[in-house]
Amino acid sequence: MESISGEAARTVEERLTALEAIEAIKTVKHRYLRACDRKDPKGFRECFVTEGAVLDYGPLGAFEGAEALTRVFERIALGRDGDGRYAVLDMHHAMNPVIELLGEGRAEGAWSLRFRQVDRVARTEKVSAIEYDDRYELEDGRWKIRSSRVTVLWEMIRPLAEGTSFQGSHA
Repeated sequence: MESISGEAARTVEERLTALEAIEAIKTVKHRYLRACDRKDPKGFRECFVTEGAVLDYGPLGAFEGAEALTRVFERIALGRDGDGRYAVLDMHHAMNPVIELLGEGRAEGAWSLRFRQVDRVARTEKVSAIEYDDRYELEDGRWKIRSSRVTVLWEMIRPLAEGTSFQGSHA
């Protein structure tokens, strides 16, 4: 089957099916990002295929299988500072998705990510512009991330100002 991106589909049913698939792929990516910000390892892990994920997260490392990446996520996201508060606070904003259905339950997508991270232990704030290049696959009727490659376009790291305070459920 050739690429289906809306215009290439022939019938209204095919076009509707393609749009539904694209929305489901967007949803899995957004579930992944929300799980990151909510510090939810179970929700994080569920966004990836059961076996065989290939994940290259640039400076964070390359991982064979989602279990290895989930362990790193747990270590970073759930780490605590000396006062028992979360040491790292994250904010992920994905945008500009370009998703192409490849047929037979396969798709690829590119995303721009605006990422912000506060490290209370190092007393720094990081702001980054990141690109994701993903591959998706239908598994048990749900779209999952099969592979992901992260490219950091730029980042800025600066010290937190004295007296910086935090409020909220993760603060």
